[in-house]
Amino acid sequence: MTINCKGHLLDLSAPKVMGVLNLTPDSFYDGGKFKTDKAALEQVERHIREGMDILDIGAYSSRPGAEDIGVDEELRRQASVLQQVTKAFPELIISVDTFRSRVAKESLDQGAHIINDISAGNLDEDMLDMIAEYQVPYIMMHMRGTPQTMKGLTAYDNLVEEVILYFSRRISEARKKGISDLIIDPGFGFAKNIAQNFELLNHLKALKNLDLPILTGVSRKSMIYKSLSIEAKDALNGTTALHMAALMNGSSILRVHDVLEAKQCVILYQKLTEY
Repeated sequence: MTINCKGHLLDLSAPKVMGVLNLTPDSFYDGGKFKTDKAALEQVERHIREGMDILDIGAYSSRPGAEDIGVDEELRRQASVLQQVTKAFPELIISVDTFRSRVAKESLDQGAHIINDISAGNLDEDMLDMIAEYQVPYIMMHMRGTPQTMKGLTAYDNLVEEVILYFSRRISEARKKGISDLIIDPGFGFAKNIAQNFELLNHLKALKNLDLPILTGVSRKSMIYKSLSIEAKDALNGTTALHMAALMNGSSILRVHDVLEAKQCVILYQKLTEY
């Protein structure tokens, strides 16, 4: 359960908190909040102060129906911030959220440690080769289609079995390429409706059979705020409730907008497991 982040060893036997930094104008919750480098750096500093273990930087909005921007625009959005974050916080473990091998490569060259790919390599045939070349941890998410089409691809005969089969195939491909450190993300909200999201969370332990760390990303998502008839801005309490469920069902990493509350959830979960 230890992954090698360019010489930084991260022990996932105890749950970790991944703080989100969205550099997009249209992300579902915090899109447009970090328009300047100063605002972005202040958010990273806040995340660190609140106990973040990993920073996840994203410059491509993958919410359902989001605009499909080009590679150059994705790189433009993140280049300056990534450069400044690595300079200001040299010990920080940084993940970059991208499905494009060129963005991944340039990010790793600029100091990133982990690549977080919503497509598990399916949207860019060069991604797995590039990850194998750099030998960095790779987060593989389950998704059907693209962010623009996934909303209409929610028909499953057996959701949990199909997600496990998907990961089995992608893991096999990654291992053939020589990729060592893999993390799986069930992809809550990606080609799944609200009922399916809860089914998957309730059966998260089944994914432990793949013998890899599990990342859970449910923070302020529609499965919470639509179920409670509220807005994403009011979904922190519901997020914390589902974070505890994720931890109790085997999640190793929580990907979150609110680091302090997630960290407190992890601490209380660890107290529970002591007895």
